Amino acid sequence: MVARVTLELALRREFDYAIPAELAGRVEVGTRVKVPFGHRQVLGVVTALAEESTHTQLKPITKVIGAQSLVTPKVLALARWMAEYYCCPVETALKSVLPEAVRQEKDGWRELLYVHALTPPAEFPKLTKRQEAIWQIIEEWRELPLQELQRLGETTAETIRKLEDRGLVLIAPKVDERDPYAKEQIVPTQSMVLNTDQAKALTAIEAAMLALAKPPAATKEPGAAATPGTFLLHGVTGSGKTEVYLQAIAHALERGLGAIVLVPEIALTPQTVERFKARFSSGPLQTLVAVLHSHLSGGERHDEWHKIRQGRAKIVIGARSAIFAPVDPLGLIIVDEEHEHSYKQEESPRYHARDVAVLRGQREGAVVVLGSATPSLETYYNAKRGKYALLELPSRATEMKLPVVRVVDMRHEDTKGKASVPIFSQQLREAITQRLERGEQTMLFLNRRGYSTSLQCEKCGYVAGCPNCSVSLTFHRQSQRLLCHICGHEEPVPKKCPAPQCGNPAIRYSGVGTERVEDTLGKLFPKARVQRMDSDTLKRKDDYRRILTDFRLGKIDILVGTQMIAKGLHFPNVTLVGIIHADLSLHLPDFRSGERTFQLLTQVSGRAGRGDVEGEVFVQSFTPFHPAIQYARRHDFLGFYDQEIEFREQLRYPPFARVALLTLKGRNEEKVKFTAEHVRKWLDEHLAGWKDVTIAGPAPAPLARAESFFRYHLMLRTRAMSRLSAELTRLQTELALPDDLTLTVDVDPVNLA
Repeated sequence: MVARVTLELALRREFDYAIPAELAGRVEVGTRVKVPFGHRQVLGVVTALAEESTHTQLKPITKVIGAQSLVTPKVLALARWMAEYYCCPVETALKSVLPEAVRQEKDGWRELLYVHALTPPAEFPKLTKRQEAIWQIIEEWRELPLQELQRLGETTAETIRKLEDRGLVLIAPKVDERDPYAKEQIVPTQSMVLNTDQAKALTAIEAAMLALAKPPAATKEPGAAATPGTFLLHGVTGSGKTEVYLQAIAHALERGLGAIVLVPEIALTPQTVERFKARFSSGPLQTLVAVLHSHLSGGERHDEWHKIRQGRAKIVIGARSAIFAPVDPLGLIIVDEEHEHSYKQEESPRYHARDVAVLRGQREGAVVVLGSATPSLETYYNAKRGKYALLELPSRATEMKLPVVRVVDMRHEDTKGKASVPIFSQQLREAITQRLERGEQTMLFLNRRGYSTSLQCEKCGYVAGCPNCSVSLTFHRQSQRLLCHICGHEEPVPKKCPAPQCGNPAIRYSGVGTERVEDTLGKLFPKARVQRMDSDTLKRKDDYRRILTDFRLGKIDILVGTQMIAKGLHFPNVTLVGIIHADLSLHLPDFRSGERTFQLLTQVSGRAGRGDVEGEVFVQSFTPFHPAIQYARRHDFLGFYDQEIEFREQLRYPPFARVALLTLKGRNEEKVKFTAEHVRKWLDEHLAGWKDVTIAGPAPAPLARAESFFRYHLMLRTRAMSRLSAELTRLQTELALPDDLTLTVDVDPVNLA
């Protein structure tokens, strides 16, 4: 037998190896192996088996890694599709499918010495008082780690081993699984009574599970030909989408099927895990709930992944890479907040987890539920056209109304003679005061970290800029440093203007970040308990859970944060939400800027009024009459969709076409520009006969320089992206670029910067 192996080297081809007799029966599709390649040994995955090879004198496989195949045939097929559609080598796609902690050659399990209680002999041995005390602990626990017993008994390993000599205990190594949520106390919950709309949605999902006995033929385009099993669950914030998810998963478990739940932010994971473990930690549908995200340690990720592969964990919760979890058989995939751009991978393979979820569901006969209060225009368009089934939850699950949203025109805010507009409007300050007096909680949102967004000189106009990127440096007061949020460059804060022949000591900070909001709150409300939540404050992996737990327990009065607090969180005592600067994403050079602003404002607003007290939201804006802000104020998704979809159709943007973004970058701007023009010529020649393709560029990227690289863009739009992907892969292989230039291809991009 011959094994075709894809190596962990981006060579875009498979290599044939002989299967030696001693490994016969252990090598199958998806098996990790170690093979000779040139003068070295490399790791790879068996991607096919054959009776014979066209090559002679094949080298034999050196070693099989692991006791079972790590890549299931279904996930392997998904990786092949990703490589084709997103224009990357199969090797790169496989690295996304398998976490690094699982790809290692050595067994990643952690073993600890455990002490096991044995049945005492008929004639109980004579023990010292110290040994008797230790034996009582062992009798109570029956089994516990040796180190833990040493701690509890305040004793040594030597004393415990004397009990082993007397036949009372057995000390032996045992796999000790690393559970990131082992210390959490889970209180079991029961299914809630659904309202009419929730029950209707659940019935449709359950019916689809029953109908999908056989997976349909594979498709090439994400969402090109959905089955009865792809749903958009469009429900306003607080409409009870999570309860529908939980009961749908229960139905899948009853049928012996597993489920994958995707969440867009790691910050949402602890709260989501708690709710799902509470429902499925006991009872007839009891199962392990595995968690997969980047804040786990390598060991935790290894153990969680193997719980899934071994079939012990039937439910998986995680960020975008959890879509590749080896759940088999798979019955349900849930993509919560499906509109979120964090589902898009920014490095190769540049996949979108939502689209991969739809395709995986189609191929494996699993139901896919895309949930959102503010669906992406592409998803809602698919639902309106019948590609997805549309399920509506138009009202909150409780009797509470959606929060009242008040837009504050900051152009007219009284500055009382000051040169700049205040951070908080008078209305928002008064509203915060009222909440503090009533013991209610407030969330303040600003999608910009740091203290001030720029340092500038009023005398000569100098602005402190990053030497590597075309952006200004942000002042971080706590560290007293100027930082670039693109490349990480940092430098000390100057005491005077650094511009030659200026030296003005009166340099000033402008703009507002979350650090300054927190500082200002401390001055305005000195007795308030304020906590900031952004990437500067979340340094340890448990910080997310700690802050959110404190907020839920009422230990925090005001929570200030970036987009990580904007969605999915459920805190019934939050009655006020303030959006400090609603215009930040409105004026970006991106056709989705209005959509993103509408989604963000709606999602943030939805954090208010989820308990017994009606919520209130203040949106501070310098462009208060922009349609995205006004539709968000009225919670009017359909109104926003109708006006936005018309704009997209006129300009042939998604969903009326698909986009591929080509980026060339290098340190010499003239060389980058010249090469980009050469790429344009290649595209014009090879796509000359295409009627359904539009090419724009080359032109400098909106972020013209990043990490010391100059960047040029070309944008292609077409309805036949799979066909175009094949041509772009051909471009990557045929076009000889200078060694100091790189070309990236991003299919279905969400970031045009």
